[in-house]
Amino acid sequence: MRLRDRTAIVTGAGSGFGEGIARRFLEEGARVLVVDINAEAAEAVAAAHGGIAHVCDVSDGAQVAAMAARAADTLGEIDILVNNAGITHLPAPLEEVSEEEFDRVFAVNCKSVYLTARALVPMMKARGRGAILNIASTAGVSPRPRLNWYNASKGWMITATRAMAVELAPLGIRVNALNPVAGDTPLLPRFLGEDTPEMRARFLATIPMGRFSTPEDLANAALYLCSDEASLVTGVCMEIDGGRCI
Repeated sequence: MRLRDRTAIVTGAGSGFGEGIARRFLEEGARVLVVDINAEAAEAVAAAHGGIAHVCDVSDGAQVAAMAARAADTLGEIDILVNNAGITHLPAPLEEVSEEEFDRVFAVNCKSVYLTARALVPMMKARGRGAILNIASTAGVSPRPRLNWYNASKGWMITATRAMAVELAPLGIRVNALNPVAGDTPLLPRFLGEDTPEMRARFLATIPMGRFSTPEDLANAALYLCSDEASLVTGVCMEIDGGRCI
């Protein structure tokens, strides 16, 4: 019960890493707003694990403000924010990615961090404490060809995490990030471009420990960084990657 009596918002919690994090937080005693753009997915996770489902497109300012208001109404003061929602474009030469795809990647992966901060940081400042966790990627540390703008969006998130941490530390708010290697989640087929045994084997060959990351891997690290055990940890961007970035 390492998060007993804590409240948390987890975005993109309808599947994959977000579901794993939300589930672990609930198991550890937190009350969690399970946020996803997919209503059915959010409701299924909340029903299975005990959270509160909420539908939100995190790239939309009005919807994020409504999410924050719902969280305050149902959970009270917010202790933890996990910015997990994210998307990628299909692998392609950088100049062939459409403007529409580019805009959507940066809206979901980058603008959402600004929007959630705008909505929730004032509440945390008023209390003098809080923990924010951004789910970035090894793609922001060791970029892969043909995912140029996705790589750049995750690099942005890593820099934003460190900048937020420096600014908010004197106010009692910690900001960290996780950099997972690709996981066997709903995003994987789009990330690989073609989800075949051969493509999986090729990618796994780049990971020294020889396996994808799992929702449990991310949940364990998220639990530590969002708990009091990490009370002096801020500005850390932790690789969960089986040695991929060494």
